[in-house]
Amino acid sequence: MQNLIFWRMTAALALTAALVFAPLTLAQSVNGTDEREDFIQRMISEHGFDAEELRRLLDATEVREDILEAMRRPAEARPWHEYYPIFLTRDRVRGGVRFWRENADTLERASEEFGVAPEIIVAIIGVETSYGSYTGRYRVLDALATLGFAYPPRSAFFLRELEQFLILARELEMPPHRVRGSYAGAMGMPQFISSSYRNYAVDFNKDGRIDLWNTHADIIGSVANYFSRHGWRDGETVAIPTRGELDNPDDYNLRQREPGYTLGELRQSGLRPEQDYPDDTPVTIIRLETGEDEYEYWAGLNNFYVITRYNHSKLYGMATFLLSQKIREAMEAQNDAGT
Repeated sequence: MQNLIFWRMTAALALTAALVFAPLTLAQSVNGTDEREDFIQRMISEHGFDAEELRRLLDATEVREDILEAMRRPAEARPWHEYYPIFLTRDRVRGGVRFWRENADTLERASEEFGVAPEIIVAIIGVETSYGSYTGRYRVLDALATLGFAYPPRSAFFLRELEQFLILARELEMPPHRVRGSYAGAMGMPQFISSSYRNYAVDFNKDGRIDLWNTHADIIGSVANYFSRHGWRDGETVAIPTRGELDNPDDYNLRQREPGYTLGELRQSGLRPEQDYPDDTPVTIIRLETGEDEYEYWAGLNNFYVITRYNHSKLYGMATFLLSQKIREAMEAQNDAGT
């Protein structure tokens, strides 16, 4: 009898979960009709899309509750001491060394052409998809339509990305309903959103097409181009560790990513940089929660800001930077050992 009750409860829970996360098509979505028609008319008038074909495509698109739920609980909302173990792992360092060795010539060429350090290119790919091992399970069309039509906080952004995705799919001759990516619509090994794909992806192996899923040359060149176009400065560091505590943290904008303070101001605030840079060096303040009411501070320079142009989280920026350093150290150790 207890087993019967258990299995009935299990079945009920499974049914409840299925109903909660069962996707509606965009045609069934109660809040998408007017916006959808406005979107269709804009795609027709501005980009020459066929009205009936576009309606059929969008009518079959699913509005997914699991995507909305994922947006409400991003990894970047975690404290640093829970966030960094996801990315700063032995496997990710080893994978980075292996990826670097397998693509050494391409990484060297990209570094020379775009002025971006190879370890940063490798680390981005490592953080985003663990070197291509997981590039996303959602249909990009569903992700962008869900967030564009059913996620008011960022609907304008995702409707623009949906627009860019449909144009991109037409340009690359990809069936839009077959392309898979992240819950936010990012694609390929470097997880480019549609506008970034169209604006920064490059055909780095010169074969006449840009493939960010399988062609390592295009992936490496595109990441390097993105960083170069966003102001990466060759040879400059990313962030400087500091000692001490920040006096009166509420007096500072700790969410600001772009350098808006100077190292001199940080020194006056109680933080002592561990590397010798001039007082007038522009920096942003990075506060990492290492435990309950425990913090460590870093000073982020221009190149740190550039990393956060790829993903706006300061935690993401620090995880990428620290992973890049571990990968470089592991490469150098292997080279010194002659392996």
